[in-house]
Amino acid sequence: MKKVAVFNLREFDEAEWFEKYAGDLGLELSTCPDAPDMDNIASVTEGCECADIITSQITRELMAEFARNGIRYITTRTIGYDHVDLEAAREFGIHVGNAPYGPNGVADYTVMLILMSIRKMKRILERTNIQDYTLEGIQGRELKDLTVGVIGTGRIGRTVISNLSGFGCRILAYDLYENEEVKRYGQYVSLEELWREADVITMHTPLTEENFHLVNEKTLSQMKDGVVIVNTARGALIDSEALIAGIENGKIGAAALDVVENEFGLYYYDHKSDVLSNRELAILRGFPNVTVSHHMAFYTDNYTKTVVRDSLSSCKLFMEGKKNPWEVC
Repeated sequence: MKKVAVFNLREFDEAEWFEKYAGDLGLELSTCPDAPDMDNIASVTEGCECADIITSQITRELMAEFARNGIRYITTRTIGYDHVDLEAAREFGIHVGNAPYGPNGVADYTVMLILMSIRKMKRILERTNIQDYTLEGIQGRELKDLTVGVIGTGRIGRTVISNLSGFGCRILAYDLYENEEVKRYGQYVSLEELWREADVITMHTPLTEENFHLVNEKTLSQMKDGVVIVNTARGALIDSEALIAGIENGKIGAAALDVVENEFGLYYYDHKSDVLSNRELAILRGFPNVTVSHHMAFYTDNYTKTVVRDSLSSCKLFMEGKKNPWEVC
């Protein structure tokens, strides 16, 4: 029976699906609740050709260790794979796959964050928790009166746009490749025009060298005063220092961040008794107009079973030498 090493296995939500789909696919699992590291890779991957991970960072050193222990394929239970050193994977002859999930979870979450931001929901909830039922300072805006700029019109971006169309807001979009479905609801514009015109900007693009720190001091200066920025994509699309400065000087009216720079090692772990090593995150959490969640916009019932099923299916196809739609490298 073919064997797969599974890291970061969560008993409370993933375990039942791993058991089900491993049985359905005729696979044996070697599991570990922790992220792969130099101490556990050898023991967990014994007898395995494939490793199944989540968003833990796979460095060149870890990739070399995987290769030394016979791993030929790594699948990540995520859409994004920027946490995997693809250059090192190629160097050591390891193939890499991802596990895209449906767009609705992130798209729904994005619209929720937009609404929470323009209605100042963080402040409302904080007041309610201390029985302060006053109204001053929590007057919100209506989405129909705003222009929303959507950066990235892949599956998630398109679903966000479709969802937003029901609110009656003006929708602007930017992508390197235009999509006809988007044009039913909004208008493609240049990035420069989107910066100038949008009251709300939401980001749905993968992280590349070209768009690293897409939101920075220069681009912020081109935006409207009081702009709302929402990011459910990748943290490094935004320069955290520039974001903090923009919030402090009032350029940014609100921000909602499901992802932040340098989140590896923080998110998905219990740090309630720790001093955060990510100083920018600690600062951002303290602002009354900034909503932060821990990279979980995707996290729904449908997501959990889908990524487990597809990551294991991907491993089986690779080991059988068959065409693999999830392989990216």
